[in-house]
Amino acid sequence: MGDAGEYSSGPDRHELEASLMRRRPDKGPLDEDQIWRTIAGISGIMAVGLGAFGTHMFKPVNPANKVVWETANLYHLVHSVALLAVPLTKRPRVFGSLLTFGLVAFSGSCYFAAYYENRSLSLPAPFGGFGFMGAWASLLF
Repeated sequence: MGDAGEYSSGPDRHELEASLMRRRPDKGPLDEDQIWRTIAGISGIMAVGLGAFGTHMFKPVNPANKVVWETANLYHLVHSVALLAVPLTKRPRVFGSLLTFGLVAFSGSCYFAAYYENRSLSLPAPFGGFGFMGAWASLLF
């Protein structure tokens, strides 16, 4: 008895790889679309988890911090979904990078400010907001 591959009637591995590369010549070993989908997935998981934490476990002394947490979470969820559209844009790296920056700077700093009940930790938030705005504006050009 020989190798199980001897009985295969389909194309060999090299023919299959060549066929796939012909269909997607712009895709190299690191598929940028998959990287953005992974970032979107991780961000979405984090957004849902942080939302659940904020709803069920987060009990700040100052109730205003609960509102800050909820705002951070809303923007986090919306822009996590927007990350799924990155591969569809004309400039995916610009759109995706600005969204990711916005998520970290805006939502991240708001989460920290709310959790530690220290408004000074939200200083990066406006820059994150500009990141979000820049990402959406990049779709116009």
